Amino acid sequence: SVSAALWEHLRRLGLKDFPCGLGSWNKSRFDARRSPCRDRLGPGADPARQEETVLLAEESPEALIELLRDRHSPWALPPDCSPQDQHLREMAVLSPELIHSSNIFRVFRSLRIIDKGVEEVDEGLLQLHQLEELILSANHISRIASANLPRTLKVLELCCNAVADLQDLSAHPPPELQHLGLGYNRLCGPSQDKYLTAAFWPNLVSLDLSFNNFTDLLSLVPQLSSLQKLRILVLQGNPLALIPTYRGFLVDSLPKLSILDDIHIGPDERHQFHGLARQPELIRSEARVVVSIGKIKGVPDPSTCQQLEVVSEVPVITYSYCVTYEF
Repeated sequence: SVSAALWEHLRRLGLKDFPCGLGSWNKSRFDARRSPCRDRLGPGADPARQEETVLLAEESPEALIELLRDRHSPWALPPDCSPQDQHLREMAVLSPELIHSSNIFRVFRSLRIIDKGVEEVDEGLLQLHQLEELILSANHISRIASANLPRTLKVLELCCNAVADLQDLSAHPPPELQHLGLGYNRLCGPSQDKYLTAAFWPNLVSLDLSFNNFTDLLSLVPQLSSLQKLRILVLQGNPLALIPTYRGFLVDSLPKLSILDDIHIGPDERHQFHGLARQPELIRSEARVVVSIGKIKGVPDPSTCQQLEVVSEVPVITYSYCVTYEF
């Protein structure tokens, strides 16, 4: 589950171990914070001397932070960790009380769990009351219950999973979601088209449906047209993207779209395809595929054979080849 992967990640960060957390390396600082009257200076006492005594054999916050930031330090984070991981560790140095019990869940605004074998998005995520970005790419998720997603979520990325049905995800989705990433999944149209409307995603700005199995462009476009805030759409890699009039039809059908398949839509392109949306008869059940061969190795150069035929009287050997494409 996502919760189990999160706890494993936190354990890996070592938020309660040196130089983070609370221990002999910084204990007096937090004892003083909890007991403000403790070790009160007497008349004539030297404050600098007392501080020196309290901090004897301890590390300053600056020194502990430096151990975390120096990439040559044995306590440095692995390269695959995120900036938020670094922030959590530094917080565990400066305010270790925040990493105890459920306090740590108040800190998370972004959670990235990538390629950890996650299969279930469980209700444990609801503890992350401030979560705005959830990245769960390259896992084994096939279904998501929207009831287990924090209502504060604005970005949900599910690229490279096994999602084949959007019914559970669309039952009660986060109302403020702005990006939904479903690329490289197993979605098929037109059965899933009905879940891609403003009734479920009223604030969606960016939608990635790339490399699924959507085949019916005429069925999908009316649903996408209801997404009034949609500005970025990715559909490449679907069978419908092979239709010759695919891009022009979408550009004219979705006038508020700014980027289609990672390519900006300019005024000239809009003018070029103006009126195409009113000609659905041009959307035929056929595909255009262009195959370019950049280099072939291990076969004779035809131009060399032609030169031999001109300058030589000896018999010329002719080669022929058959190339087969399988789709």
